[in-house]
Amino acid sequence: MPVIRLNPGREKSVHRRHPWLFSGALESESDANLPGQTVRVETSSGKFLGYAAWSPKSQIRLRFWSFDEQDKIDDNFIHSRLQKALSYRSSSNLASNAKRLVHAEADGLPGLIVDQYDQVLVLQILSVGMEYWREILIQQLIDLTGLECVFERSDTEVRRLEGLERKCGAILGELPPKFVIQEHGLEYYIDVENGQKTGFYLDQRANRAKIQEISNNKEVLNCFCYTGGFSLNALRGGAKFVTSIDSSRQALKMAKLNTKTNGLPEENTEWIEADVFMSLRKFRDQGRNFDLIILDPPKFAPTKQNVEKASRAYKDINLLAMKLLNAGGLLATFSCSSAISPELFKKILASSTADARQDFSILDNFSADQDHPQLLSFPECEYLKGLLLQKCS
Repeated sequence: MPVIRLNPGREKSVHRRHPWLFSGALESESDANLPGQTVRVETSSGKFLGYAAWSPKSQIRLRFWSFDEQDKIDDNFIHSRLQKALSYRSSSNLASNAKRLVHAEADGLPGLIVDQYDQVLVLQILSVGMEYWREILIQQLIDLTGLECVFERSDTEVRRLEGLERKCGAILGELPPKFVIQEHGLEYYIDVENGQKTGFYLDQRANRAKIQEISNNKEVLNCFCYTGGFSLNALRGGAKFVTSIDSSRQALKMAKLNTKTNGLPEENTEWIEADVFMSLRKFRDQGRNFDLIILDPPKFAPTKQNVEKASRAYKDINLLAMKLLNAGGLLATFSCSSAISPELFKKILASSTADARQDFSILDNFSADQDHPQLLSFPECEYLKGLLLQKCS
């Protein structure tokens, strides 16, 4: 097995069991020659640290499989990790027939995402280390789940950074012509082939249910509504009226279909195809107000280099929303940028309240649902964070 040694003093993050090492930590890579192969990682003095997948083109040069010297990274190892991940989900009551089965590093399978939508598996292979095991892990997933339709959505920017081509298409079977999933008593048409992420935002499942609980008799504004997840739950929860904004015409078309499919009052909805920032400024100028505003924007900070710019965007959009709330109104605000820590997100929101010259209390915290586990040693897992704020009267 190839051996990679670290520069002196660069093993601290490994001792904390963080699963990534960046290129600057490596003393030499001369032993490694095959992208994705497993390497033995040692300190500068030759002490064992772990086994990792080597990625020669990525800044994340090593993604750790294991910190146990007795482990053997082979077919059985992959099978064991997959089996453990699936077993954990089988014991979870998610009130849905759609769930995340494998959550990458959090399940000890770095760079692998697997979502199940009823009888369909959708996978994303995001690292060269996981690509190395591609055929084996696909066959093991089929064997373990017994599902006969597998679709690949390995079409994210991360693959380019790993030196991999984007891949999207059927691996086994065919997607059903009309694809519907159930969640908390609602049905959603989803687009696995072209939709966001793998087709739906499964991580927001519990948070959508929370919105249903707090929407009764409220004027609701849902920003970045996509296919209407929060909007439908607000309507099911008894919202007086729901205004939803998204820049995607196709997403809004599906959101309207989802509203009709569930027999929800279409006359109590308004769907706006527009830029959210511009729409909020327009509402401000019109003097329009709401009782509940939901802000679930796309990833403003894809990397740490984008944090400053993203922080300004989060501050601006939350400031605009805060000014549109009635007294006692609620703001459910989210960030899905892993580069924005929960602490920084709170600071940004505090800055927004200061500029708005208004006081807000924290009623609740939001995070990804339980099928998206988090590792204490890997803060990047905590990418989705949110707060439910109330405007003080």
